[in-house]
Amino acid sequence: MPYTWVGSAGGPLLIAPESELGHWGGASDMDGPVETWGDYGRACSVEGYIGLVTIGSQLALVLGDEPARTTYLPAERTFLRWAAADSEEELVAAARQALQEHITWDQDEDLVWEIREPVMLFDSAWPGAEIELDNQLRIALGPGRYRVRATNIKNPSNWMILVQLQPTVGKHLNDTTPTEVA
Repeated sequence: MPYTWVGSAGGPLLIAPESELGHWGGASDMDGPVETWGDYGRACSVEGYIGLVTIGSQLALVLGDEPARTTYLPAERTFLRWAAADSEEELVAAARQALQEHITWDQDEDLVWEIREPVMLFDSAWPGAEIELDNQLRIALGPGRYRVRATNIKNPSNWMILVQLQPTVGKHLNDTTPTEVA
């Protein structure tokens, strides 16, 4: 089964609430330091594979570190980021196999994200109101809080980054409040 892959021109991808897309300005003047690049600069400031930024009245999830093409595996609630592979079929199979085995998730790549509505995956350089029609993916997740964790996996034929969403119940993990990258 072919998947919809979202690519980047070189920066991070964004997963934003649909109702807040008009609040994302994308890249503005990129001549100065990254902090002056508008919303895209905020996404670029995320260190590591995942982070949160404010968009309107909600938070969006940033997929950082690598500008890797990304798709979503709904049964596994996992974003699959293609770093290196010979084929889509091999990469998806390798990701599913890895998720069935014991994965060591990166300790520094763990946060809680609240979702109220369907979200859109797209290149963070684009304004939310103008995202590329052929380079986006709508994901209908149930409202709630999700633990988001990430890791990279390398084997002889496939290299991928996995970002998994796990529904949480009750309080935030570790009694912490999710924060955004400034």
